[in-house]
Amino acid sequence: MQLRKRFGRPVEELQSHYWWEFGELYPAKLRGQFRIAFAFVATHNHFVLDRGGKVFKQSAPVIKLPEGASEDEHLELLGVLNSSTACFWLKQNSHDKGNGGIGGGIASEAWERFFEYTGTTLKDFPLPAGSVLERARRVDQLAQELAAVEPAALLEGSSPSAELFARGEAEWERIRGLMIAEQEELDWQVYHLYGFTDSDLSLPVGEVPGIALGERAFEIHLARRVQAGEAETAWFDRHRSTPVTEIPAHLPAGYRDAVQRRLDLIAKDRSLELLERPEYKRRWSSVPWADRVRSALESWILDRLETPELWKDPNGYPQPQSIRHLAAKVETAPQLAGVAEALELWSSKRQAGVLTNLVALLQDEAVPYLAALRLKDSGLRKFAEWQVTWDAQRAEDRGEITTAQVPVPPKYTSADFRKASYWQARGKLDVPKERFISYPGASGPDDPTTMLGWAGWDHAEQGIALVSLYDDRKDDTDPAQLVPLVAGLAELMPWIRQWHSGMDAHSGIDWADYLAGQLTSLAERSGVAIADLSAWRPAPATRGRKRVAAAATTPDKES
Repeated sequence: MQLRKRFGRPVEELQSHYWWEFGELYPAKLRGQFRIAFAFVATHNHFVLDRGGKVFKQSAPVIKLPEGASEDEHLELLGVLNSSTACFWLKQNSHDKGNGGIGGGIASEAWERFFEYTGTTLKDFPLPAGSVLERARRVDQLAQELAAVEPAALLEGSSPSAELFARGEAEWERIRGLMIAEQEELDWQVYHLYGFTDSDLSLPVGEVPGIALGERAFEIHLARRVQAGEAETAWFDRHRSTPVTEIPAHLPAGYRDAVQRRLDLIAKDRSLELLERPEYKRRWSSVPWADRVRSALESWILDRLETPELWKDPNGYPQPQSIRHLAAKVETAPQLAGVAEALELWSSKRQAGVLTNLVALLQDEAVPYLAALRLKDSGLRKFAEWQVTWDAQRAEDRGEITTAQVPVPPKYTSADFRKASYWQARGKLDVPKERFISYPGASGPDDPTTMLGWAGWDHAEQGIALVSLYDDRKDDTDPAQLVPLVAGLAELMPWIRQWHSGMDAHSGIDWADYLAGQLTSLAERSGVAIADLSAWRPAPATRGRKRVAAAATTPDKES
């Protein structure tokens, strides 16, 4: 970074500040009460009003109106941009990204194709003379109401319960039905603004009934064509909707008449038939409610399990614990009130018990403390190169070498990790993003469940935890089996020396000196030289069933 150039010259020659400072920063681009963000690559047009507090990256560009533009002016533009007419225009003027379909397969239908929507293209978008402000304001209000009854939002103010989610689902379905109906009215209102209809065929704002997917005019028209053998489509299956060929009788008479008028126009007007197709109409695709509830419960539970106080001993030092011990806290600790009930709601197995549910929940939420336990041989070779880079960076910080002498380490791939969940948590730079640390093989002889630590610990705390685990296991475990714990401490020591040298104000201990002494002592006790600890590798996996492993992953059901 220090050697980068701008206009062919080193940055330090072009600016009056340090190389690591921003050379070009435009705060005005980040300021503003309102902005309209949109998806850079998507199958359809998705524009949203941002009321501040967010930073968008290149995959979500933003539209900024002139300074002082009101919320209503943003909503008015938002309504038009989210119409089916705008989607049609954008797809005629934007880059087709190809035929990647659902799940990465082949897109067999036009509405599955992805397009690249850019700000440059949007500058040429033709705006109509009329206004859709009232309709846009109504859809925006409904969108905010819908967000307030999402499962995660419900859990912000209430404890999890089946009744809470049942009420939330009913309300969510009601509000979304109204949003679908108002969006349909907006589409038809915009058709008139652009001159596709002689009169405004939209109904008054706020006076339409909620409708389900499959009940819009274009969907009824499509279902009729499918029934007649004139078309084939996966539209209804992909969106979990029911195709209907007749206007639903449960809808009010006035609304049924409006839908019939639209069907008549679609049948005889080529322009409207072209616009009223799945590739331009809002999809309203969503994750099933049950899946969203499960995801929200998972986050809610894990957030509480990360409470720092749960991972400290009575003296305030880090305390690893097995999942069995954590399960006992779930049933007794005040900080974990409601977690047992939430686990039961989250679990796909009824009355499985807290311990069984915790084992299932946490199996992919922890990454081992030691590189040799999370990386394959290919990954460990890259890890060794990263260690060289880190040492060089420390030498650079001390002024011993220059930036140019710091080697660039290789990136990891999924094939470098022992488990897919480790790759998902760490990524190509092996950066810790997991919630918990796992200590394989460190549980007691009578407890087969995994030993865990909190990933929020700093390096010194992680080192203290390893020493604590060693002390807990030294009397009932062969020293050779404790070598990986010592190797983990050795792996942490460069970071402990970097960040925790000097007297700690809280404990009065120099943790770098203390843990270095512990490392020397534990290495001698284990019979392995410190320099040789990095060569430790776990035993190769063997084929066949292991009763011990089965017991660890499927503990007895609790009463």
